[in-house]
Amino acid sequence: MYYLYILKCADKTLYTGITVNLQRRTKEHNSSNLGAKYTRSRRPVKLVYSKKFRSRSTACLEEARIKTLSRKEKLEMIKNNSSSTPNSREWWNKED
Repeated sequence: MYYLYILKCADKTLYTGITVNLQRRTKEHNSSNLGAKYTRSRRPVKLVYSKKFRSRSTACLEEARIKTLSRKEKLEMIKNNSSSTPNSREWWNKED
């Protein structure tokens, strides 16, 4: 299984990626040099959205599609699919 994920960074920007292990990857983004260069200077990050895919290619296609969306469209997607990631509903209710 592959997961597409969106992280909310400390500066309130959104980061999109794919992984096979959400918990490990989120921890890497928060605490090691294995996290993306973009997120290293924007810690801490919080997982706000995730979606499962059977293949890497399908996950990559969805990642590319999401990266073309505006911030407003991404926030709306997170809001509308908040049941997919436990933290997303909590985050959505606290911030815009």
